[in-house]
Amino acid sequence: MTASTAGTAGSQTLSRGIRILEVLAASERDLTIDELAVALGVHRSVAYRLLRTLESHGLVIRDAAGRVALGTGLAALAAGVARDLQQIALPELNEVADELGMTCLIAVLADPEEAVTLVSAAPRRSMAVVSYRPGHRHPITRGGPGKAILQALPDAAWPDSVPDAVRAEIDTARARGYAVSHDEVVSSLRSVAVPLTLPGQLPASIAVIHVSLPAPEAEIAARLTAAADAIARAYGA
Repeated sequence: MTASTAGTAGSQTLSRGIRILEVLAASERDLTIDELAVALGVHRSVAYRLLRTLESHGLVIRDAAGRVALGTGLAALAAGVARDLQQIALPELNEVADELGMTCLIAVLADPEEAVTLVSAAPRRSMAVVSYRPGHRHPITRGGPGKAILQALPDAAWPDSVPDAVRAEIDTARARGYAVSHDEVVSSLRSVAVPLTLPGQLPASIAVIHVSLPAPEAEIAARLTAAADAIARAYGA
């Protein structure tokens, strides 16, 4: 095997391993090895070897039935991403979550096509808690958090794939100051989101999600805007 061939093979293995983590982060449930193999388009034995490596580093875990979930090793890695922002934002997210009874999160622009959840907080006194883990990725054109990011970006920075219907929706979001969604990323979930702009940070948004809204959208958006302003002041913006 030549050096270039070995490098290509190594890059493919790394890419597949990262893809497994992305698939698990986006899934609403733990997955079997067969399901992961299908998602990657590889043979089951290849998926198994990749999982064994990830498992040895604590990045994935398997239960007694063999289903795979993200491991606690990812928490140590995630803690170092935008560490200052996470530390500053979390108290505000907790306050919003408890006040509204909804999961509150910050999403950032992962690449031109996707948004990723950076940090989230669940309400402590709610009968029904929606789990939305850090690392969850979704198309930027779907869901309140992604659309609020688009809302703050100039149109020239948008991916070419944004449909005309979404462009019209973002125009409306800009006029009223917030984005909304229903059943777009996770079935039955509603979200309200506003942009979060901080110096030196990726384009972001702050959002709440739940199966229902405890107050009118505009009132929720006003609370999120106040939270975004508080985070920006604490960040020195």
